[in-house]
Amino acid sequence: MNWLIILIGVIAIFVVSKFIHFRHIKHRITAIVIILVVLFLYASVSGVVKTNDIDWKSPSGILSAGKIYLSWLVQAFDNIKVLTGNAIKMDWVPKNASLGG
Repeated sequence: MNWLIILIGVIAIFVVSKFIHFRHIKHRITAIVIILVVLFLYASVSGVVKTNDIDWKSPSGILSAGKIYLSWLVQAFDNIKVLTGNAIKMDWVPKNASLGG
């Protein structure tokens, strides 16, 4: 049900953007980036909350959710950093390839 609401919101943004006729490409790109960030935040918070069975009805539950989400986010960025570093260190040139042309 939640994905249906998100899908309707995304479609609504695109329909409104068609009526407004964004003239500059930067406005379109900004709208797409905002949509992607909102979808990422919704999906990641939803996943963390479901995994940790967090109670949203108490202030301590909300504080706990924030701490868990931020620690998850930091760990995700650390993992991306490690993956990027390992990809950079790899030898991407095939052994049989000559570099001179």
